[in-house]
Amino acid sequence: GIERYRISSIEPNLLTPEIIELVANSKKFMPHFHIPLQSGSNRILGLMRRRYKRELYAERVNLIKMLMPHCAIGADVIVGFPSETEVDFMDAVDFLENLPVSYLHVFTYSERDNTVALDIQPAVPINIRHERNKILRNLSFMKMGYFTKQQAGQTRTVLFEGQNKNGMMEGYTDNYIRITTHTREEWVNQLVDWRL
Repeated sequence: GIERYRISSIEPNLLTPEIIELVANSKKFMPHFHIPLQSGSNRILGLMRRRYKRELYAERVNLIKMLMPHCAIGADVIVGFPSETEVDFMDAVDFLENLPVSYLHVFTYSERDNTVALDIQPAVPINIRHERNKILRNLSFMKMGYFTKQQAGQTRTVLFEGQNKNGMMEGYTDNYIRITTHTREEWVNQLVDWRL
């Protein structure tokens, strides 16, 4: 009876081409992936002890877009990891600008007790961490706008999940575009065809 599944927070090294093809050929798995990247710098990925490099990430994203051009792809990114230089950060920005992801969830690194990262020096000053966060959030805003504009004129299925937010309701298309409209009780928790 479940009509919609989304694959969220799957590591790029675990997101096999077979899984991508399964989603591409499925009516129940939505054309939307959220794939943590964490950094667009291979040096920082190594320090984070990630089991992949950015080239593998780009390979997975490009395969998704080849099979499902309309698919939304979200990425988690951490800024200000210890020893992240301006060169590392700008390398990551350049990588993300050229990667066909739809949006970013941007996190600012914060120290945690009993982690290996505490021993990595130098620490990135807090104000620089916040500046880098803002740069990537702006990039995310632009990417989501571009992705949404690419879908203009299409009819997508929306699941309206909520209601009564000042007389408005929200839902998401199958490919994760948020839709806001006036509340209609009969649409709550229903799949509705929507022209973008």
